[in-house]
Amino acid sequence: MLGILWSLLLCCALAACSKPEPIDKERKPEPQAAHVEAAAAPQTPIDRAKSVQDELDAADQRQRDAIEDAGG
Repeated sequence: MLGILWSLLLCCALAACSKPEPIDKERKPEPQAAHVEAAAAPQTPIDRAKSVQDELDAADQRQRDAIEDAGG
């Protein structure tokens, strides 16, 4: 029984494998991003991080103010 199960599993695994499709040599590659876009891309995460830091600083100040108002 176990041998049949392993044989069935092996057949399913082999059936799932398929030959890769050949590369279409006549199809031209997609153009890469323009130099300007590539130069601007690294700035986006930095700007996002700066805005998050500003939000964290503001939340920290609100918390400090709330503690000070509570008499702490």
